[in-house]
Amino acid sequence: MSDSHESDGPGRGATVPPSDGPSADADGARLRLAVPEMDCSSCAGKVEGALDREGVLSVDTRPTTGVVVVTYDPDRTDVEALTAAVEGAGYAVADAESDGVADDLFTSPRAIATAVGGVFLAVGLVLEWLLPGLDPTFATVEGVGFLGPWAVTGASVAYLLAVAAAGPPILRNGFYSLRGLSLDIDLLMSVGVVAALLVDLPFEAATLAVLFSVAELLERYSIDRARTSLRELVELSPDEAVVIRDGAEETVPAEAVAAGERLAVRPGERVPLDGVVREGSGAVDESPITGESVPAEKAPGDEVYAGSINEEGYLEIEATAPAEESTIARVVELVEAANGEETRAERFVDRFASVYTPIVVVGAVATAALGPILVGGGAETWFVRGLTLLVVACPCAFVISTPVSVVSGVTAAARNGVLIKGGEHLEAAGDVDTVALDKTGTLTRGELSVTDVVPLGGRDADDVLACATALERRSEHPVAAAIVARGEETGAGRPDGAEGATDGVDVADFEALAGEGVRADLDGETHYAGKPSLFEELGFDLSHAHVRSDGGTVRGASTAGGSTAVADPESCDHGEYLDLTSETIPRLQSEGKTVVLVGTETELEGVIAVADTVRPEAAWVVDRLHDLGIDRVAMLTGDNERTARAIGESVGVDEVRAELLPEEKVDAVRELSDETEGGVAMVGDGINDAPALAAADVGIAMGAAGADTAIETADVALMADDLTRLPYVVDLSSRASSTIRTNIGASLAVKALLAAGAPLGYVSVAMAVVVGDMGMSLGVTGNALRLGSVEPAEPPEADREADGSGA
Repeated sequence: MSDSHESDGPGRGATVPPSDGPSADADGARLRLAVPEMDCSSCAGKVEGALDREGVLSVDTRPTTGVVVVTYDPDRTDVEALTAAVEGAGYAVADAESDGVADDLFTSPRAIATAVGGVFLAVGLVLEWLLPGLDPTFATVEGVGFLGPWAVTGASVAYLLAVAAAGPPILRNGFYSLRGLSLDIDLLMSVGVVAALLVDLPFEAATLAVLFSVAELLERYSIDRARTSLRELVELSPDEAVVIRDGAEETVPAEAVAAGERLAVRPGERVPLDGVVREGSGAVDESPITGESVPAEKAPGDEVYAGSINEEGYLEIEATAPAEESTIARVVELVEAANGEETRAERFVDRFASVYTPIVVVGAVATAALGPILVGGGAETWFVRGLTLLVVACPCAFVISTPVSVVSGVTAAARNGVLIKGGEHLEAAGDVDTVALDKTGTLTRGELSVTDVVPLGGRDADDVLACATALERRSEHPVAAAIVARGEETGAGRPDGAEGATDGVDVADFEALAGEGVRADLDGETHYAGKPSLFEELGFDLSHAHVRSDGGTVRGASTAGGSTAVADPESCDHGEYLDLTSETIPRLQSEGKTVVLVGTETELEGVIAVADTVRPEAAWVVDRLHDLGIDRVAMLTGDNERTARAIGESVGVDEVRAELLPEEKVDAVRELSDETEGGVAMVGDGINDAPALAAADVGIAMGAAGADTAIETADVALMADDLTRLPYVVDLSSRASSTIRTNIGASLAVKALLAAGAPLGYVSVAMAVVVGDMGMSLGVTGNALRLGSVEPAEPPEADREADGSGA
């Protein structure tokens, strides 16, 4: 992208948004400036050079979004001095409301001046080529042009007027480039225009001035289209909020609302700040944040996010954070910052451009100076060829090919509930060929539930649940919580209907048996609930547990769909029995379930199986990853081998690594990385799996909305607890990498052809500008913007609606 920094008026020092600056931190004050005309790496380099001054601690330029973030020492410099430095480099600093998008681009002073220049250029062409008989000669000036007398004709005057109209911004920007010792497109074009005039080539000078100005406008339009995608994110949060103060509603700016204040949100309105519902209920569309299209039902105590839409119902919300600290504000800031980070491709392009441009410039000078001597021919012809090669020397399309792809891809992902924290991570995700998935909370829901109840002896399922619920109510173990929840859900845990009742029995002498289970007296009789090994230690023969049956099945058994764990009781002299040791317990565990036995010191009462339910879409996600070219999908878990194998087989992963401690997960990720040619992506909860996420080439956190740690630590954050967004990340990243490669390759090929053809006379100045600069810049930008149309694939409805059975 060329350096377009024409200003319509004096710039103003500002911070964008107002809440972002200047703000003090441990390392100095932070200032965020909007510099809309800074739209390429060359522009950024000049701004960084201007800010290389006393008191400035660091400078972060983000040309694709037109933002500069400066960290400085307020005791040694100030906002006014920093703003003046940027403007001294030729870039206007916009006000606080600017988002870098020029809505009046084609009616701006430069656009009008360019149009006027175009009219004069057209008049000159008509007089010189179509109506030469009407082209008057006013004078002939001797000794002005290096190549002979300068004929002042009507056409040449029209060309000069075209340069006078369209050229000043180019020459002014070229001056700033020369002062900053920056060999960029503005300096090259300025040299070209001035040199053409000096050697009496007004047509070439006018062509350069007008077409380059048109190219600047069109390229700015293209970059504005990319910036618009970020503006759409910013506009998700309303500017105003209805706050309830002293019992009355008051409309105030969202930035003026403090944490703890009550907000009123009516149907159809956007939630202005992150908060918790205190009164009312309704359905809230959280798709702007999480990408989840189905509205979420909200009731008192539920979290809501700024930018989400209240579909129905009146809500009173207590703000939990100010506007600048909301989830959407953090997403916008991280997306914007992501566009300022260089990818591997960008670093390669910058290195290449730093060599390519000087070489071609030298070639242009050599062509103009040595062509007539070494090859022969007119000096004017060789000068034009050298001038054309000078235009080709600009690597504009080459340089912007990666940044526009990154901004398009990252903002598209954010709109679909995926936060990619930098172009480098987008690029790395496109190279991944191995995906490692944590089990709990990723492939499974992360919520334990009772899947099977097998009554023993003369009990029924409700008896077993009632006893287990009374025993487990005081335990803090997740398995205990699942049993209590099931007991309360079925009513077995509170037969008298009173909330919080202790199962209608007297519970005393509760004791947690470390690593084994629990013990308590129920109505004076000691009961146990725990692992099979606990009851073996109590002396029970688990291979022979009596049951009551009906037609060959255990009477009163409650099992999850598809389970065959208790289908075949055996006959004995005293009735029928189950072999818990060899049959029932292994079958349950082979389905990925945790087994809990319930009984007294003398009697087994029942078996309860608890499992973390596999996400119904998990198998579809694994298949989709394979379809997208992922060679290996591995599951890493701390669970036992049998449970892990059962879940791994049910979802179709290629490899299962079980019984891993957190540090062993890190080792597993590194081993996978050593075994693959591409990269490894690790998917987890962003907190418990943080070490493994950090060890992977790309760390992906699930369910990051509202979780500061996950947003800050992961490379990629899936804002919703939705595993189907994982294939979207892989798909989008792969397409982005392909787009970047295509853009770079096409730019290189076109520049090479033009550079080869210019000295031979096959390329005109107009062709060099229209094809090599304007055309390719528009081409790579348009190709990059196609990433915005990539949408997440959805699993079949059967997978979405399926009841997840026990793993």
